[in-house]
Amino acid sequence: MSLGEASPVLGNWFYLYFVENEGMAFGISFGENIGKLLLSLLRIGVAGFIIYYLFTLIKKKQAEWFVVIILSLIIAGAIGNIIDSLFYGIFWHYAPFFYGRVVDMFYFKLFKIPNWSPLWRGDYFFPAIFNVADTCTTIGIFAIIIWNKKFFAHKK
Repeated sequence: MSLGEASPVLGNWFYLYFVENEGMAFGISFGENIGKLLLSLLRIGVAGFIIYYLFTLIKKKQAEWFVVIILSLIIAGAIGNIIDSLFYGIFWHYAPFFYGRVVDMFYFKLFKIPNWSPLWRGDYFFPAIFNVADTCTTIGIFAIIIWNKKFFAHKK
């Protein structure tokens, strides 16, 4: 696929859409080169901390199976986006190490906003484009929020 190309998968509501995200969720970015470098370093630091935390729990035999699964989802998502941002620009010769973009591809046109709406007339309610790594991270974070008492419970 070419950059910006979309291919319908299921009717008119699910597309594979090839975009490159320069920043964080919803394309939010701060600063140009220094912001991208800081974002890449932050991703690596957070992923490293979560990996260290998970291995510490496992080593102390304090990790329940669902904690391992949830943290593994978040780690997998973080590593997927880290790999994209570190190496993708090098492979396509547009950005040096640490400055690449993350490839997003899933686009759902779920709910159309009516034309009478004062904001975003005729646009779609969920216009975000995301990837598998984003999905893993989001599911992991929502699981922590939903089952937080079980997730943060300590054995006595």
